[in-house]
Amino acid sequence: MGAFLMLIDAILLFFFLLMGTAPIVDAQLVLPLSLFPEWMVEYKNWYVGGFNDYCYVEKPHFFVGLILVELVFQWPLALANLYGMLAGKSWYNTTCLDLAYGASMFTTMVTALTELIGSGKASDKLLLLNYPFLGFSLLAMLRGLLRPSTTTTSSKGHKEKRI
Repeated sequence: MGAFLMLIDAILLFFFLLMGTAPIVDAQLVLPLSLFPEWMVEYKNWYVGGFNDYCYVEKPHFFVGLILVELVFQWPLALANLYGMLAGKSWYNTTCLDLAYGASMFTTMVTALTELIGSGKASDKLLLLNYPFLGFSLLAMLRGLLRPSTTTTSSKGHKEKRI
């Protein structure tokens, strides 16, 4: 089980690093553009144009709400998970940060993908960009449910296995 958890953690590390950059684009949807340096605005414009992401252009209310959830809840959890993984914090293996993050991200992705697919407006390129995030959210939930087994030594010198 240890090697399996290490593989999941390696994949999630990449994902959390990627999610750490999400505010570069997403915050521009809910905050005035004057707060952002020109290179961030250009990056967002490149993304919107390159992937034909109509939600950033039309700004439907549900999408703005999803972005707010991402910025206020998901992004801090992603950073906490990233810190816990990289710093080797013991609480990373004993908390439900992955589970909470994964469940919230899964809900966001199902909602967004339902709109993208149902509207018929989304390009294949935009859909292909979003599908992996659904998979990553499922992987984060799985990681939140799996705990590494630990072995401790009792006062009598016998090894006890805790799960």
